[in-house]
Amino acid sequence: MYLWDLISKNKLKLSHYNDPIYGFITIPTPFISQLVNHPYVQRLRRIKQMGLSFLVFPSTEHTRFQHALGAMHLATKAVNSLRHHAVPISDEEAEALYACMLLHDVGHGPFSHALESVFFPENAHEDMSIAIMEKLNTDFDGKLSLAISMFTNSYKRAFFHQLITAHIDLDRLDYLKRDSFYSGVTEGNINSDRLIAMMRVHDDQLVFHKKAVYSIEKFLLARRMMYWSLYLHKTSFVAEELLIRFFKRATALIQQVKEITVSNALGTFLLHPEESLQEKLPKFVLLDDVDVWMCLKASTSNPDRVLATLATMLLERKLPKIVLSDKEIDSSAISQKRADFSAQSGFTEEETAYFVFSGSFHNQGYAQKENPIQLCDASGNCTLFDSSPEVANIPSLVKRDTKFFLAYPKQV
Repeated sequence: MYLWDLISKNKLKLSHYNDPIYGFITIPTPFISQLVNHPYVQRLRRIKQMGLSFLVFPSTEHTRFQHALGAMHLATKAVNSLRHHAVPISDEEAEALYACMLLHDVGHGPFSHALESVFFPENAHEDMSIAIMEKLNTDFDGKLSLAISMFTNSYKRAFFHQLITAHIDLDRLDYLKRDSFYSGVTEGNINSDRLIAMMRVHDDQLVFHKKAVYSIEKFLLARRMMYWSLYLHKTSFVAEELLIRFFKRATALIQQVKEITVSNALGTFLLHPEESLQEKLPKFVLLDDVDVWMCLKASTSNPDRVLATLATMLLERKLPKIVLSDKEIDSSAISQKRADFSAQSGFTEEETAYFVFSGSFHNQGYAQKENPIQLCDASGNCTLFDSSPEVANIPSLVKRDTKFFLAYPKQV
């Protein structure tokens, strides 16, 4: 009998994981143990949490699987804390929340956000997460029905969905602390225990005790700084932009029936991007970072010079130079860089667009209109976080910062 057959019959379960952030993580129920050991979740072991960030921060080799376990572990802490503050949560609701946090990123593909447009031109990874949860719900005879309603915000008690996705949710509480630990960028080392201890429920909405005002401000500032220091670091950002262009070229070639080495699963996505999520799902759950690395390595010797050059640049870390600006890049500067690169490399004007490109990205610490954070006192009187006179950094938190960039090969 196969290992999965034993697990699915509850004859074998794994109850503890040793995590460098929280110590021992205990799997709370047999059903959650079954989910942890399911191939769809185990696939997350083979997907790095931070894509190509290891090209800048060498220790960011942690995986989506580690993050999923961490988020689930924080869910157990949140349930215990809310119950302690007289919030009634049934065992069925608690298990559904644990399942949501374990599965919330199961729809991520290789290199996560960087290649989301390749795998889901018309959707987001959350849509695939829901599709996978629905497939698992069928396999487990409806045991995920409540979790799916929480995940999709159709459950009557809205605070469960806010624990899954909000300005301060269990997902962010784990990934900020985890990414800070592995990258060494200390700005993200937030106090998740303090924030969870301050969580309350008022009118079925997730709120925070007013004493948490400084912890909330620190959390939002930490997230903002982590984006500038880590998630939007210009070198890892330009590497992911180059990867996107590699797959743009690979997709164009494979649709022209040109020679390119890809795995069967990856090839399906490049050849049939128009398929529905349900049609893509059987191949998607086979994809991980290995498919992308295999394609990159094989492409270094591809007859197409553009594809081969892009692959080589990524594998050998010969990344483009990226220049940031507070103003939009002038089109004449882009044209001049492309002309210079074309003269040096022999690529056509159309081909130089894969190597010389521009765009923008933005960062905002707190979007006031999107599910605003509420502070409540012991009597249930609530106010908005951003209206508190004790918050000193609201202007910088609510400001939407935009950076424009121009990227081009360093030899230009």
